[in-house]
Amino acid sequence: MTRVAAIDCGTNSIRLLIADIHHGNGGTGLTDVVREMRVVRLGQGVDATGELAPEALDRTFAAAADYARLIKEHGAERIRFVATSASRDARNRDVFVDGIRDLLGVEPEVISGDEEAALSFAGASSVLPILDGHQVLVVDLGGGSTEFVLGTADGVTAAKSVDIGCVRLTERHLSDDPPTPAQIAAAEADVDAAIARAGRDVPLERATAVVGVAGSVTTITAHALRLPEYSPDAIHGTELPVAEVRAAATDLLTMTRDKRAALPYMHPGRVDVIGAGGLVWRRILERMGELTGGRITAATASEHDILDGIALSIG
Repeated sequence: MTRVAAIDCGTNSIRLLIADIHHGNGGTGLTDVVREMRVVRLGQGVDATGELAPEALDRTFAAAADYARLIKEHGAERIRFVATSASRDARNRDVFVDGIRDLLGVEPEVISGDEEAALSFAGASSVLPILDGHQVLVVDLGGGSTEFVLGTADGVTAAKSVDIGCVRLTERHLSDDPPTPAQIAAAEADVDAAIARAGRDVPLERATAVVGVAGSVTTITAHALRLPEYSPDAIHGTELPVAEVRAAATDLLTMTRDKRAALPYMHPGRVDVIGAGGLVWRRILERMGELTGGRITAATASEHDILDGIALSIG
């Protein structure tokens, strides 16, 4: 076995997975040692300014310093640090890269949307039997971007990353509490345009199953299930009818922030952006139903995603 440390730094959160990689006849797998998530909102204001804000960098560096201590404490032999949408978009990303290098002693990789998509598919497909006999669309709904990845048990068929996400759409459109119908319509227009862009590269109509990953999707699933607390075990692998997912997503979108904050499964760092996450997820599922002639009637949530894909790529 090899002990590795994977870090995924997105627009909203920075996450750490320290895991043991084991190889056997059944393939390669992971055993978690530490799995952590901090909401640092690295992408704060990037859509408007094109730069990473100093306070956002400070929050991210503080979390990275804590992760460096955990990596040392648990004796990880290899580290891979991957940064995604906010870092791709920022003119001053060199400040971010230099700071992470100093803290962790590794070169942070600001990866392309295509690589982000492939890693997300690898992470989700490593633990979900749904791939058997299906063409699965994995949707990684992030803070700044969303990845559409179509694949089978043999790997990725096609992938596309588009610039829609819960932080980006909240900052761009959903300023009222709750958002107005006009704000929702403007955000939906952005989502529809992004789905159309994705569809030019990914044959979405071929999908026979849909899997959603990342915090917006898992939180919407928790809301649909009305969990007494956030429970990865209860959420992972849950398949729900699209109608139930859509109802939960719409409820979160139209709630006030105070009501969302009171939900027992709501992370404080998602309260202000989960409405936009719900808007994106429900519209993707609605369009997938239309594009497949009604074949997509349910969606599965996965707690395993790009972070697991990063860890697997190290070993």
